[in-house]
Amino acid sequence: MSYQFIRPILFGLDAESAHGLSLAALRAKPIGAAKRTDPALQTEVAGLAFPSPVGLAPGYDKNAEIFAKAYGLGFGFVEIGTVTPRPQSGNPRPRLFRLVEDRAVINRMGFNNEGMEAAASRIEAVPRARRRGPLGINIGANKDSEDRIGDYEKAMARLAPLADYVTVNISSPNTPGLRALQDKGALDDLLLRVRAVAPDGPPLFLKVAPDLEPADIDDIAAVAIARGIDALIVSNTTISRPPLQSRYAGETGGLSGAPLKALAQQRLADFRKASGGQLPLIGVGGIASAEDAYARIRAGASLVQIYSALVYEGPFLAQRINTGLLSLLRRDGFANIAEAIGADVD
Repeated sequence: MSYQFIRPILFGLDAESAHGLSLAALRAKPIGAAKRTDPALQTEVAGLAFPSPVGLAPGYDKNAEIFAKAYGLGFGFVEIGTVTPRPQSGNPRPRLFRLVEDRAVINRMGFNNEGMEAAASRIEAVPRARRRGPLGINIGANKDSEDRIGDYEKAMARLAPLADYVTVNISSPNTPGLRALQDKGALDDLLLRVRAVAPDGPPLFLKVAPDLEPADIDDIAAVAIARGIDALIVSNTTISRPPLQSRYAGETGGLSGAPLKALAQQRLADFRKASGGQLPLIGVGGIASAEDAYARIRAGASLVQIYSALVYEGPFLAQRINTGLLSLLRRDGFANIAEAIGADVD
């Protein structure tokens, strides 16, 4: 059934209820075989093989409910979470808003999730053979934690054995004080301690905010390189507010979708420059088409992730982006994704 037919029904519900309905639909869907992707789209990051560079960003499947089915929608990798050690309900509703006129979303969810044990049990119930690409687990700290870094250590210890990579998320604007962990000293301590929990564990990625000063970017890149981080995810939602048309423009929380695109693209270029190309980058924010994804790749991203655009474009957006990327690669004479990475900046 065409998403354009279903969309008005979903948009008749509040955003969080519509999200829950989409999860229920996917839970009811049998696990299908992922479509074979063209070898030109296959790439490698941190020693992991990605069948396509388009991934499902965390936030959609917070509790590892449908990750095995997402590959069948065209995603080359899936990242669940954010997962905290203990379950938490998050911020009061309403906390998720569609800004239709702006093709954007504002959320102040607050790491609502069922906790690491619930996520772990669901992941353990799915044989690894049913993963058609890498599975990332995005970890965070409980809002009321007295030891934020200790929370990351607990989550790492429990979830690392189940993950193909783990993402340390210090970029959400909806947990008070969390972004302070992007400070150079705090970040160095955090990454040192988390990696020490599983020194032989899966690759460790770091997710950063777009709302950074130049000095912050240089410091984060330097610490990430020094601590052996395997990739940077650039970026999360923004607390900035470009001109918006929607009546929800004044809602507090993180803004994602089309208005974030320019800022996220710039931050990707900034981290490419600050890291000297030493760190693989994953581009996130405002990607809604093959052209958007390709621009991020040419700016230095090895992979991209999408989420907010699915609200407006439907569940098969990843498949369309994959098809479009192939055409763009061929147009520009690239044999594969790897050849296009950083083409506009190197």
